[in-house]
Amino acid sequence: MKWQKLVLGALLTLSLQAGAAQKPVDVTIGVAGSEDAYWKVLAQKAKAENINIKLISFSDYALPNKALASGDVDLNAFQHLAFLSQFNVNNQLTIVPIGATQIVPMALYSEKYRALADIPQGAQIALPNDPSNQGRALNVLQSSGLLTLKDGAGLHATPDDIIENPRKLKILPVVAQQTPRVLADVAASVVNQGVAVDAGLPADKILFQDDPTAPSALPYVNVFAAREKDKDNPVYQRIVALYHQPDVIAAVKEDTKGVAVVVNLPAKDLQDTLKQLEVDLRKQ
Repeated sequence: MKWQKLVLGALLTLSLQAGAAQKPVDVTIGVAGSEDAYWKVLAQKAKAENINIKLISFSDYALPNKALASGDVDLNAFQHLAFLSQFNVNNQLTIVPIGATQIVPMALYSEKYRALADIPQGAQIALPNDPSNQGRALNVLQSSGLLTLKDGAGLHATPDDIIENPRKLKILPVVAQQTPRVLADVAASVVNQGVAVDAGLPADKILFQDDPTAPSALPYVNVFAAREKDKDNPVYQRIVALYHQPDVIAAVKEDTKGVAVVVNLPAKDLQDTLKQLEVDLRKQ
């Protein structure tokens, strides 16, 4: 089923009743990009219900989960399920998703070439170096036809899983936020579209991108995450509900230039998906 159908269904069934805080409550949310206008729209709606949202922006993807685990923030909203599963397994933590936010495609950008066929032998391709986004990027390259991964490489594929590389491409892992900045130095770079929008990359530089609405994209749904003991906190659940109101959704689309698809899925579905991803990781 396409994510758009899920979104439309969620909008039709969205309940706006209970959940507002009776007394003022402060909630700190760790994000990557607090300048996005939709956070201001969400904060204004929450404030009308006595929920005071404070955003803490992180430039390093490794930090928001650590801040959540240590209690420095109450929630975070910056990562997809695949990233969270890797973090939990690596750090023996139980951070859980309490609501979906959005999903964005991942694309291969180039400032030097206009088509995949133009990428020459021995060209250097940059991609994110964190395990979940690196795996997704390698799968983008495989879908584009530039290389082939071994069977079973899955979501957390690494460059060692490449079994066919006819153009002898050189893979350059870099910090995710650096993937747009190295475009001048490489033939192409695989960039998460959220990062691309923040960097102002034009769409006409895209050579190929994955489909964020495909069922296989579920692990890449971005989420609100909380400590396990707080997963049923009614104030946090209310923030999730407010995120899915029409004016916030409109602001998300405007901020991301239509790239992001807002997704609303039951928390249990997200938690079950996370659990399975973690099981699969532990088998590796």
